[in-house]
Amino acid sequence: MIEEGSKSSKSMVEKRQLFMEMRAQNFDVIRLSTYRTACKLRFVQKRCNLHLVDVWNMIEAFRDNGLSTLDLNAEINVSRLETILSSIFYQLNKRLPTTHQINVEQSIGLLLNFIVATYDSEGHGKLTVFAMKAMLATMCGGKILDKLRYIFSQISDSNGVMVFAKFDQFLREVLKLPTAVFEGPSFGYTEHSVRTCFPQQKKILLNTFLDVLMADPPPQYLVWLPLMHRLANVENVFHPVECSYCRSESMMGFRYRCQQCHGYQLCQSCFWRGHASGPHSNQHQMKEHSSWKSPAKKLSHAISKSLGCMPIGEPPHPVFPEAAERHQDLAHTTQQRPVANNMNDTIVISSGTPTPSKSTLESPSRLDEEHRLIARYAARLAAEASNSTQCPPTDLSFNFDANKQQRQLIAELENKNREILQEIQRLRLEHEQASQPTPEKAQQNPTLLAELRLLRHRKDELERRMSALQESRRELMVQLEGLMRLLKDEEQKQAAQTGGSPHSSPSHSASCTMPMPIRSTSAGSTPTHTPQDCLAGVGDDVLDAFSQGVPRNLRNDLLVAADSITNTMSSLVKELHSVDDRLEEEEENMRNGREKVSSLKHPGKRHFTPSF
Repeated sequence: MIEEGSKSSKSMVEKRQLFMEMRAQNFDVIRLSTYRTACKLRFVQKRCNLHLVDVWNMIEAFRDNGLSTLDLNAEINVSRLETILSSIFYQLNKRLPTTHQINVEQSIGLLLNFIVATYDSEGHGKLTVFAMKAMLATMCGGKILDKLRYIFSQISDSNGVMVFAKFDQFLREVLKLPTAVFEGPSFGYTEHSVRTCFPQQKKILLNTFLDVLMADPPPQYLVWLPLMHRLANVENVFHPVECSYCRSESMMGFRYRCQQCHGYQLCQSCFWRGHASGPHSNQHQMKEHSSWKSPAKKLSHAISKSLGCMPIGEPPHPVFPEAAERHQDLAHTTQQRPVANNMNDTIVISSGTPTPSKSTLESPSRLDEEHRLIARYAARLAAEASNSTQCPPTDLSFNFDANKQQRQLIAELENKNREILQEIQRLRLEHEQASQPTPEKAQQNPTLLAELRLLRHRKDELERRMSALQESRRELMVQLEGLMRLLKDEEQKQAAQTGGSPHSSPSHSASCTMPMPIRSTSAGSTPTHTPQDCLAGVGDDVLDAFSQGVPRNLRNDLLVAADSITNTMSSLVKELHSVDDRLEEEEENMRNGREKVSSLKHPGKRHFTPSF
C-alpha cells in the first residue's frame, strides 16, 4: 500500500511538472489572449521537443505504428500511446547529431502526461485515434501548409470534399489545446464554430480550406495556430531599433510600430504587456513586423512600387488540383515549390481588440492585380484539369515515388554506415590484440626457437673456451718471458767465463741450471730450479729444445709456439663470429615471419618493426 501511494504521488508530480514550469514563465502578464495562448502552446511544444519532429516524420510514425489502417473513431489505451510516442522520439534521436541528443524518457513522460490531461481528463485511460492525430499534427514542427493539407486529408471524403461533421470533430479536438493551457474562455468550442469558419461555402475543397485557414486574419477560433508558427519563425530575428518604452537598443522577435505616433516602436515584451509612454495610447493601431529592412531598402521598395516595377506577390499557398482524390495520409508527399508566407511580414493590429484585424484598405491598382492573378490561376487550373485526363500519373504521384526512393536511399546509406563503423571497431580491436605480447606468439615456430637456444648455448661455450685460452696465453707469455731472461743471463755468464761473445759456446747452455721465478697456475707452489720443471706446461717444441743434446734456436721455437696459440685463438674468434651471424639471421627470419602473419591478418595496414 505504501508503494502504491508513492507511485501515485510521483505520477501526480509528473503530471503537474509541465504546468508548473509553464506558470513559472509568467505568460499570464500578456494582455492579448491570442499571444498568450500562442506563447503557452509554443512553450509546451519546445519543452516536449515536438518542434524537432517534422509533420512528415509524424505521419511516417503513424503509418509505422499501424494507425493509418484504423478507424478514426477507434480508441487506443495509454500504453499504446506511450509506445507510439517512444517510437517518435527514438527515431528523432537517430536523426539528430550526437551533440544535440534529447532526453527521450523525459520527453515521453512530459508529452504523455499533457495528452492524457488534455484528452482524458475523466481518467478513462483511452482516447480516439483522431484526437491523437489532430493533437500531434497540430503541435509538431513543420510548415503550417503541410499540416493543414494532412488535416484536410483526414476530414475529407473520397471525392476530395470536406465533411462538415469531421471538421466539427476536428475543432472539438484541437480547441482542447487552448483549454488545457487555461485559455478556454477565449478559444473554447461552441456549436457555431464550423459556420463561423465557413459562413457561406457549402462545398469546401482543398484550396478553399487553405484560403480560409491561412487568410489574414484567420478564423477567430484558430487565430492562435498561425501565430504560433510566426513565433517560431521570429525567435531569432534581430531588429537594430530602440524600444520607445523600455529604451532597449535592440529587439528580438516581433517589432510593433504605431500607425499614428511617428517613429514610436515597441518591442514584443512591452507591447504584449500593454506598456505605453508619451502621447501613445494602447488604443492606437500597431503594425507587426517580423523582419528588419534598412532605410535604403525601404526607399528602393517605395520607388519600385511607385514606378510599377513591383512583382506581383504570390498567394499564401500554391493552387492544388481539385480533382477527386482517394483518401490518403500524405505519407510521402512533398511540397512542389517553396511557399512565401506573406502573413509573416506585416500585420496591422488594433490594440483595443484581443486579436489581429485586417490591414488598411487596398488601392484599386492592387485589386486589379489580384483579379488578374486570380484569372491566371483559373486558366492554369483549367489547363491542369484538361491534361489530367491525358496523363494519369500526376506530379503528386511522381513526388510520392521520388520521396519514397530518397527515404529508401537514406535508409540504405545509414545501414552501410553502421556496417562500416562496426568493421572499423573490429579491426581496431584486432590491432590492439595483435600489438600485445601473448604466450601463443612465443610458440609459433618451436623448431626455430629450439635451434636458436642451441646456437646461444654454443656461443656461450665458445666464449668460455675463448676466455680460458686467453688466460692460458697470458700465462704462457709470462713463462716465455722468464725463459728468455734465463737464456740471456746464461749466455752472458758463459761469455764472461770464456771471454768470448755470447754466441760462441751455445753447446753448454743445455747443461746449466736455470732458476725460474715463475709460478705454476695449476699447483700454486714455487717450482724447483731444474729446466724440466721450469718447462712444465709449455709446448712440445720447447721441451724438445731443452731435452735434446743438439743445440737449437730456442727463440724461434718459442715464437712458433706462440704463433700456434695465436692461430688457435683466431679460429675460435672466427667460429664465434659465425655463430653470431647465424643468430642474427635466425632472428631476422623470425621477424619477417611475424610481419607476414601480421600483414595477412591486417591487409590494409603496414607495421614498422625497428631493427636491433
